[in-house]
Amino acid sequence: MSKRKSLAIAGCVKPGFEAVREAFVENFTRRNELGAACCIYYRGQKVVDLWSGIRNKATGEPWEEDTMVLVYSATKGLAGLAMALAQSRGLLDYEERVCTYWPEFAQQGKEQVTVRQLLSHQAGLFAFDAPVDKSVVADLDRLSVVLAQQKPAWEPGTRQAYHAISLGFYESELLRRVDPRHRSLGQFFQEEMASPLGLDFYIRLPEEIPNSRLATLQMANYALAIFHNPILLTLAAMNRHSPLYRAMVSNPGTSLPLDPESVYARNLEVPSGGGVGTARAIAQAYSVFATGGRELGLREETLQQLMAPAVPPLHGFYDECLKVEVPFSLGFMKPSPKYPFGHPSAFGAPGAGGSAGFADPQARVGYAYILNRMGTYLEDPRELALRNALYRSIGETHPFTVRGPEESVPRSTTRRP
Repeated sequence: MSKRKSLAIAGCVKPGFEAVREAFVENFTRRNELGAACCIYYRGQKVVDLWSGIRNKATGEPWEEDTMVLVYSATKGLAGLAMALAQSRGLLDYEERVCTYWPEFAQQGKEQVTVRQLLSHQAGLFAFDAPVDKSVVADLDRLSVVLAQQKPAWEPGTRQAYHAISLGFYESELLRRVDPRHRSLGQFFQEEMASPLGLDFYIRLPEEIPNSRLATLQMANYALAIFHNPILLTLAAMNRHSPLYRAMVSNPGTSLPLDPESVYARNLEVPSGGGVGTARAIAQAYSVFATGGRELGLREETLQQLMAPAVPPLHGFYDECLKVEVPFSLGFMKPSPKYPFGHPSAFGAPGAGGSAGFADPQARVGYAYILNRMGTYLEDPRELALRNALYRSIGETHPFTVRGPEESVPRSTTRRP
């Protein structure tokens, strides 16, 4: 029996979205997928909900309907949504200085850093000079001191460098300062978004989640990265003194959310890279924002800010960590010619290994793909195949075209009824 015939695909797709299912199947038959799930909401309705493959390669246990997995930096998108909800409720202003809300932040040359600059990777705070391990991350008061004392790598607002791990810690402390109940980002997300919407996604994974619900990661062969990525990025990943290495590997690194006994760390918040959940939860969260956010009482002004073009730092969008031009805005990645994941008004976040999620308000789409076989691409071909199939299904083969600001409004130009 062929692999294609023996592959069990669970879930469903609505009529008209069969191309997404076909791409999902091909990820297993042609692109060496292990276990994965894809979910898509269109105009507020769930039109794709698929899962298949192996949850745990060592035991052969299958990926099931409620299987959750670590999505690394795709977590940033959910954290960005939580920060946007806080902004919508008047707790913070994107254009205000961070130190207005967090006075201790105003040291080491950070006095003029705005919330927008911080959330858009423009503050030069991509790494830590002081030791930051799991014990520090678990003690938010100790972590707050380290964050406030960190000196920027350069004058904030002049350059961009991907705050791979640090961004979420700064977001969380800022939220603790403005929230009347002084909740962390993970707590705020759980109580104000995940619980009201019924989302199976955690920025702070609780003890009561059994290991049997968690997919174990199959780590990538990073030697292959040299063939899949720009040479400057590969060299930076190997250089212990580079901004990329310091941001992603050392103090603290991307291994922080992992735990050998419980699969993933419990009751530990890594809001830039430690989120664990289902594709269904990620797609639904983005769908709420892509269709106006009524379920959360989101203000139209907030959504317009998320949809607006990214504001570059003084020297442009060239990222000193990633070694490519990529626009970031308010906690999200924005579509660009190098990564055209939606209409220009879209916003989302990919994660190391291949997971991704985004909202496309113009198409009214909420999308997510999660997996456990880690890849080594900046733009993973498995996720790209699904995304291309999605847009073909709604009649927009090439959604990314540069439009003027007057056209950046939530409307649908798709041809499907």
